[in-house]
Amino acid sequence: MSTKSEDSPIISHSGEPDLKHLATLSLAALGVVFGDIGTSPLYAVRECFHGEYSIPVTTDNVLGVLSLLIWAILLIVTMKYLTFIMKADNEGEGGILALTSLIISHSRKNKSERWFLVGIGLFGASLLYGDGMITPAISVLSAVEGVQIVAPEFSPYLIPVTIVILAGLFLFQHNGTAKVGALFGPIILIWFASIGILGFNAIIHYPRILQAVFPWYGIEFLLNNHSKGFLVLGAVFLSVTGAEALYADMGHFGRRPIRLTWTFLVLPALLLNYFGQGALLLASPETSYNPFYSLVPSWAMIPMVVLATMATIIASQALITGVFSLTQQAIQLGYLPRLTIRHTSDSHMGQIYVPAANWSLMFATIALVAGFGSSSKLASAYGVAVTATMLISAILFYYVARDLWKWNAIAVNLLVGFFLVIDLSFFGASISKLFHGAWFPLVIGLFSFTIMLTWKQGRMLLLKQIQDRTLTVGEFVESLALQQPQRVKGQAVFLTANPDVVPIALLHNLRHNKILHSEVGLFHFSTERVPRVPNNRKVEVTVLSDGLYRIVARFGFMEYPNIRQVLELANQQGMHFRPEAISFFLNREKIVTGMKSKMSLWRKKLFALMARNALSATAYYDLPSGQVIEIGVQVQI
Repeated sequence: MSTKSEDSPIISHSGEPDLKHLATLSLAALGVVFGDIGTSPLYAVRECFHGEYSIPVTTDNVLGVLSLLIWAILLIVTMKYLTFIMKADNEGEGGILALTSLIISHSRKNKSERWFLVGIGLFGASLLYGDGMITPAISVLSAVEGVQIVAPEFSPYLIPVTIVILAGLFLFQHNGTAKVGALFGPIILIWFASIGILGFNAIIHYPRILQAVFPWYGIEFLLNNHSKGFLVLGAVFLSVTGAEALYADMGHFGRRPIRLTWTFLVLPALLLNYFGQGALLLASPETSYNPFYSLVPSWAMIPMVVLATMATIIASQALITGVFSLTQQAIQLGYLPRLTIRHTSDSHMGQIYVPAANWSLMFATIALVAGFGSSSKLASAYGVAVTATMLISAILFYYVARDLWKWNAIAVNLLVGFFLVIDLSFFGASISKLFHGAWFPLVIGLFSFTIMLTWKQGRMLLLKQIQDRTLTVGEFVESLALQQPQRVKGQAVFLTANPDVVPIALLHNLRHNKILHSEVGLFHFSTERVPRVPNNRKVEVTVLSDGLYRIVARFGFMEYPNIRQVLELANQQGMHFRPEAISFFLNREKIVTGMKSKMSLWRKKLFALMARNALSATAYYDLPSGQVIEIGVQVQI
């Protein structure tokens, strides 16, 4: 369950800091939040010296690359995200969609500026789908590749074994993460302890590598290597690809556990391992083909491969869950059609399963492994989506700091300008790999963005056409006063997309059946730009006339609409609707294209296709199917 993200200490009932609860949250955060960034040592250093844009293993190059890598972690993760970006929470929730909603709901911007902010926020979220496909592929494959160091004859089986592991991971998703969630934290704890010890052991034998902590080694490296040094930044960036997850998962654990876990465990372990890999390269340049596994003694190689595989599976699980949450947010905010969403835990509302997203990720991830064939080739495709998302996050943070927090303009410009210089540098280096596979996450992001934008604009066109063909609630109430139709005993609920407009299903039922139920509720579900809406503000009941009610139910973008909860809360405000006695009337729109509008014909057809395949309102709102009556209407857009 999400906890409010506060910087104040966690207090027990006795008034003392609840250290046990803090430790539990920190351990849980360790397993969910830090898996992605924690498994980066498997491939980040290797790609600098043995990848597509590798450089020779010399003392200056090793010190320079390590300096860049260390300062990338300190500036991007510690300074940018944990110190500043995580302050921009939307009632405790993080992530780029939550950040976008925070800006839109608390600002008074003109229409064009609002569309710009929504557009870049939506595109940043779309890019995470590409990241969600690549991360499991590169993480698991890089872990399994360690076996060939001690057993070269295993090489032909690397791809099949990786595919089997990934398939098993995705096939397990419908069970939810609750059953294995308790194991995540301890396993990742062992992982970080292990990689820290391995790095420390190498540093002892070559302590000179600690000089890389000084930033001028990185600056000198860039100046001496010019364009080739700049391109290496694309590999250096692999060390911070999990930074966005720290922000996205903030709502589940709060800022304090994440910051404490990073500061006292994750950061030291990562730095020790990276320093250790650098020390090994200085002592044995020939180990550049896989410096991480070269740190491991031969007797510990198999256990380490098993541990690394488990850690990468956990890292992949966290990202898959993040994609599920992102999909749920997009549906609630009206950027995706209704999809099947299953809650896999009775106690943790964030644990959900989205079949459509799961199978799409599975087929794409397996195709990536089979198509690229190695983690080094996958690394060429990795990073572009994340750098673009980080760039967008910095831009959105600028608007939060300037417009919401009213920070000093000069301070905001200097701070965000500094972040943008770093982000643009990494984005420029990553985009240079465009024709080496980096096009893939961009295409996925663009495709997802087109889907989301098409659905949003298509719904706006559809609702406008329906609104033009019906009456406002005020006009309908006046017509009832002038000519009262025959009322039959019973309770009817009509779902409406606009609380001020009478649904066509009600008008058609009245026109053709010449009757109106004695008690009628016009139900409108509204998604607010906050994560959750408290129960005392969730439902608003308005008595329109004798037996006619308007019920507006407000849910946050992290909540799931529940008709039974709405009825219960509405009955507390004077209604007396019994769920088992209600007849639910729904519109069933048949969409045809042809009307002239700003939306192109192919996008209208795409919208119509999505509408036909969207989950029915009956299933989405969990309505009793035996009490639902659908009334069809043809709408041209």
